[in-house]
Amino acid sequence: MWFKNLTIYRLTQPFALGAEDLEERLAARVFRPVGELETDCLGWVPPLGREGSQLVHATGGFLMVCARKEERVMPAAAVRDAVEARARQIEEEEGRPVRGRRRAELKDQVVFEMLPRAFTRSRERLAYVDPNGGWLLVDAGSPASAEELATLLRESLGSLPATPLAVVEAPRAVMTRWLTAGDLPPDFLIEDECDLLDPGEGRASVRVRRHELSAEEIRGHLDAGKVVTRLALAFDGRLSFVLDERLTVRRLKFLDLVQEAAAEVETTTAAERFDADFAVMSLEIARFLPRLVDAFGGEAPAQVGAA
Repeated sequence: MWFKNLTIYRLTQPFALGAEDLEERLAARVFRPVGELETDCLGWVPPLGREGSQLVHATGGFLMVCARKEERVMPAAAVRDAVEARARQIEEEEGRPVRGRRRAELKDQVVFEMLPRAFTRSRERLAYVDPNGGWLLVDAGSPASAEELATLLRESLGSLPATPLAVVEAPRAVMTRWLTAGDLPPDFLIEDECDLLDPGEGRASVRVRRHELSAEEIRGHLDAGKVVTRLALAFDGRLSFVLDERLTVRRLKFLDLVQEAAAEVETTTAAERFDADFAVMSLEIARFLPRLVDAFGGEAPAQVGAA
């Protein structure tokens, strides 16, 4: 259950739905298996999986949801080979090349015929709403994956006034300053990983892993004008993560202090364990997010005004 990533959305209007009302709205888009002639299907499933039946898991005012996506696997090479084989046959029969629009139509035909026989794969993605804090947090490391869930939630509710977190100071500039001058906030600590980018025409990049970031060679890259686009950090001895220039949190880990707090909660079932872990995790993230925003100069004025 512990989130491994955070894509952060700011709710720009109060989230007024309680667990029961949200459950009712999500029921209209409950997950169903992908059809024979569909490429994919996306819908809601219980966050507790087999341990629960509710589409919304509420703890301490936080509302957890889970989206499941099932898609048919169409290997690009298999589609391409089938199209090429049919194109050659047509060319031999008609004596002219198959190009452009006709080749595209041929590809559509091949995909349509292959779909019912294609294997399926599925994945689930968790997210939760923090109505008091005004956040939607998605356990996704890519904006596209997070937006897929946010779009499903938007469609299920009719509207969802939520935008990706925007801050006053450019994350590249702030993280570069942290690495150059070491003046990051006292509860943040730089760890041993970063990505550097030359913003000039060449856009040369350097990936640094498991390396002391105060080393002279890193300083040389910064002095040459490279900027930080990704940086490994720790927060208050409780979280570690990699932060990128979009303020996406990747490889999120809840450190010993947090894990020990969760372990102190006695549970007897998997559902109780899920509930306890969710309670601890959501409170830690609720404490972390304001400090993250402050570290980048606060929220952008338009976003603050909309909230």
